[in-house]
Amino acid sequence: MCVRYGALWAYDYEGERIALDGPTRTYARRGKTDPALEIHFCPTCGCLLSWRGLRLEADGRRRMAVNIRLAPAEAVADLPIDHFDGADTFEDLPPDGRCVRDMWF
Repeated sequence: MCVRYGALWAYDYEGERIALDGPTRTYARRGKTDPALEIHFCPTCGCLLSWRGLRLEADGRRRMAVNIRLAPAEAVADLPIDHFDGADTFEDLPPDGRCVRDMWF
């Protein structure tokens, strides 16, 4: 369903609470010997679908995020939004009670 723009990420580990289904095209940063992740795009329209870590965590799991703006709204509308300080501390911020429905446009 390639009709929405921008990304609203749902993070987890591959094969756990999130999944990506269907064909994709990937991009990993060129000129870097050991890139940390690959980006997945729709092969038809080029929409940004997900990113996937190329290195396993210490526990053997692989980080992944999917762009839930491409999911059916009714499937993700009630997911809570979890904010974190991505600029300085990378710590979670207090919840504000919003969910995906509040961020949809």
